[in-house]
Amino acid sequence: MDCVKAITRLKGSWFHCLLRLTIWMYSFENVLSLETQTEHIHVSSSSTQASPPKTGILEPIQISPSLIPHTPLPSSSLPPMYPTFPSTYDPILTGRCPVNFSVISSVMEKTASDCNQPLAAVVGNVICCPQLSSLLHIFKGFYSTNSDSLALQNAVADDCFKDIISILASRGANSSISTICSTKSANLTAGACPVKEIATFEKTVNTSKLLEACSTINPLKECCRSICQPVIMEAALKLSGVQSYVDNDKNTLGLSSHVDVLNDCKGVVFSWISRKLGHDSANKAFRLLSACKVNKACPLNMSQPSEVIVACRNVAAPSPSCCRSLNNYIAGIQKQMLITNRQAILCATMFGSMLQKGGVMANVYELCDVDLKDFSLQGYGQEGCLLPSLPADMVYDSSTGFSFTCDLRDNIEAPWPSSSSMTSLSLCAPEMSLPALPTTHNLGSPGIQGGGVDMFVPILSIFAFSTLMF
Repeated sequence: MDCVKAITRLKGSWFHCLLRLTIWMYSFENVLSLETQTEHIHVSSSSTQASPPKTGILEPIQISPSLIPHTPLPSSSLPPMYPTFPSTYDPILTGRCPVNFSVISSVMEKTASDCNQPLAAVVGNVICCPQLSSLLHIFKGFYSTNSDSLALQNAVADDCFKDIISILASRGANSSISTICSTKSANLTAGACPVKEIATFEKTVNTSKLLEACSTINPLKECCRSICQPVIMEAALKLSGVQSYVDNDKNTLGLSSHVDVLNDCKGVVFSWISRKLGHDSANKAFRLLSACKVNKACPLNMSQPSEVIVACRNVAAPSPSCCRSLNNYIAGIQKQMLITNRQAILCATMFGSMLQKGGVMANVYELCDVDLKDFSLQGYGQEGCLLPSLPADMVYDSSTGFSFTCDLRDNIEAPWPSSSSMTSLSLCAPEMSLPALPTTHNLGSPGIQGGGVDMFVPILSIFAFSTLMF
């Protein structure tokens, strides 16, 4: 009996060894396959390749600069973006801004993180600038707690704005964010708005209605079936006097001259809202409202695609010359910035309309395998990243640096417009939603996917090109 047990143990050990050998050989084969494919597209294999998320392929993923390879893509001689860590120091303040900045430190830290030095330019439209705008609204409201005014005087605004930028830069933010986001000290004043005193504001505006509409914002409804935004506009109209101007003079030809006044009064309304809400609650509300505005337009600069039109005008099947020209054009706009999934839909539709107006009738997105992610900044392995349409923030980790979340629903074909007109496109239509991730992908076409790498890369390494660095 002891002999039988010994033989059984021996067989078990032999079986375990064989199983381990089989698993090791299978893993080795996969490693060789990945190395071969990486060599095929001439990209350094030093970057870490993670496994697909086990919670479902539609979950968001984290993008960390720590995974960026040490060798840039050969198509660009520009250096990659390596892990960055904020170098903090004591800011030099003017000493003339009568505010205790430590009270709003949480919002200041978030802004510094969202506008960090190497990434502020590429995430400016979606993350950095909306957060900076929110900070300025909150600062005005905070300043008003010890004043009877909802805005700062010009001289104080200049000093406080300088201090804000200095503090943000001392916490790792890009020192050029005022240029990137087109902000200035005037954003802290009432501008041309005739009302800035708190007492006059509360007599003029239905404040209970304003608080009810904007204290809690539904992120899924506000952008398409707005509740808070119309109430803010109504309050701004009352403050600006534009409404009485329209009522008294039905000729609205001169109404454009009042747009600046209206926008300045909206800033006063935001100041009052931030005064009533807590800093974090106000920041969340303002970011949601900014997301509605950001996702209404394509932020990419697109020149006239003359070469693409010539190459693709008469194609009806996958054409190497057409796809090559299309690839080259899209490769140029890819370098501009990171955009959201909704912005990518608008950009793809706008570019498709430009092609259609030039005589390109065939769906070249389908013929050349153009995905939505191809309209956003690309990274390692020619993989793109689209940010979620809802507000996102940069996340700092002491070991990996800054990271952000990508939406995994971006690996879908770019939508070809049904007509050359953009007027028919609406992202608020009930039937308009992002399609599901396709189960197969046509790798035979000579399109954007060139290189033919058929594998999931759930963790993308995003490059920031030196032309976008400050």
